[in-house]
Amino acid sequence: MKMPVGPIEFDHHSQFLLIAGPCVIENLDLCLQIGTHCRDVAGRLGLPYVFKASFDKANRSSGANYRGVGMDVGLDVLAKVKSQLGVPVTTDVHELHQASQVAAVADILQIPAFLCRQTDLLMAAAETGKPVNIKKGQFMAPWEMGNAVRKIQSAGNPNVILTERGTFFGYNRLVNDMTGIAHMQAFQVPVVFDATHSTQMPGGQGTASGGQREFVGLLAKAATAAGANGLFLEVHPEPDQSPSDAATIMHLDKLEPLLEVCVAIRRACLDV
Repeated sequence: MKMPVGPIEFDHHSQFLLIAGPCVIENLDLCLQIGTHCRDVAGRLGLPYVFKASFDKANRSSGANYRGVGMDVGLDVLAKVKSQLGVPVTTDVHELHQASQVAAVADILQIPAFLCRQTDLLMAAAETGKPVNIKKGQFMAPWEMGNAVRKIQSAGNPNVILTERGTFFGYNRLVNDMTGIAHMQAFQVPVVFDATHSTQMPGGQGTASGGQREFVGLLAKAATAAGANGLFLEVHPEPDQSPSDAATIMHLDKLEPLLEVCVAIRRACLDV
């Protein structure tokens, strides 16, 4: 079944989805710069594309860290990106009351990993009728995510995406189990792999999460070979200057070379 995502219909059996953008909304000009580059790269490679940026990072290691521009300003930026670039957009919802307002702009509602078991939040997102992308909690086994899928579906919303983003917090690092992709695909939903957050070292800098950006490409290629239905990548023209997730975010110029390889890997795997 094809999933309606704004102006596109995503068929996860035949298409490879790209969700990409900055970690957090800084300003409209930067979002347009990043979104234009990602859209054009995706177009050249024949990939359906969704722009992603967060208006609030509600789960920072320290309360002193930058959280974002807030929902009202953030949704205004996302609406302008959507209209000016002609692409679907997605962003996080953290609280019940945000769901309907975010759904008026966003084409996919994203549930943060820490909140993937919050029943009322999942139901509020589902009831908007928009596709819901649930990021698997780092504390969750892949096969436990079936309960989250069924919560969305119980509201009459069949459009669910699951996103793998690493498992457990031992010694300030995440570990990726690529078999989890197949486990979650068993729920008959597309599974996207978050290659940037998967390199995160939660709390690894004391007041902020660290990361190992150099492994983003390795993990993206491995997940593609393991059968992921798409990739989630945070990108920035100056990664070290990003106010959020600077240690994991990928340089914008590296997006196309990486995706070219991933598309070739996917094609080769489908031919086997």
